[in-house]
Amino acid sequence: MKLFVGLGNPGAKYARNRHNIGFMAVDRIAEDHGFSPWRSKFQGQISEGRLGSEKIVLLKPETFMNRSGQSVGEAMRFFKLDSTDITVFQDEIDLAPAKVRCKAGGGHAGHNGLRSLHEHIGPHYDRVRIGVGHPGHKDKVPGYVLHDFAKVDWDWIDDVLRGISDGASYLAEGDTGRFLNAIAQRATPQRPAKTSPAAKPEAVPQGSDEDTRSPLQKLMDKFR
Repeated sequence: MKLFVGLGNPGAKYARNRHNIGFMAVDRIAEDHGFSPWRSKFQGQISEGRLGSEKIVLLKPETFMNRSGQSVGEAMRFFKLDSTDITVFQDEIDLAPAKVRCKAGGGHAGHNGLRSLHEHIGPHYDRVRIGVGHPGHKDKVPGYVLHDFAKVDWDWIDDVLRGISDGASYLAEGDTGRFLNAIAQRATPQRPAKTSPAAKPEAVPQGSDEDTRSPLQKLMDKFR
């Protein structure tokens, strides 16, 4: 069994914020893979289902970002999971928009949701880092992540979320390579296959499917 956690803040006010792309990711997985309706539990919302052979619980903490670890820790203890059974979907300002990377363990890099997780379950959990871009200066980060995505962003967001859903079964199996490849197939425009120039067909007389003239006839026709 695995626990997939989407990070974000509850309520319509925050629904389209950059900080909420983790919520968006688990919402898409639940919708596309026929998970159970969301219900309140563990100071959050959970939905249950299967990805391939793995049972998966999706969790959206409703404790607000800064206290996400409270909800996740409660769920982890209830299901008797190790922190390594948990995968967290998070916004990542140090990645360009539409870039996605996977990481096992490590520091929280100042992300308040991850900081809270470190406090409650330790650092040894997996992350899916979804790039949202950087505002250019660290002082602008809080306002930047708590603002809605620009309208121009929604095309790539939809592609990335669909890719995450496409590859979710691979992620559940621990195959991050195939998971990231599924995202790339959605988010990266496919180049047309190169084809060899077609050979020019020989002239064929009108009304005929095939040139049946003899070599001598062809030569004589040239001088007519």
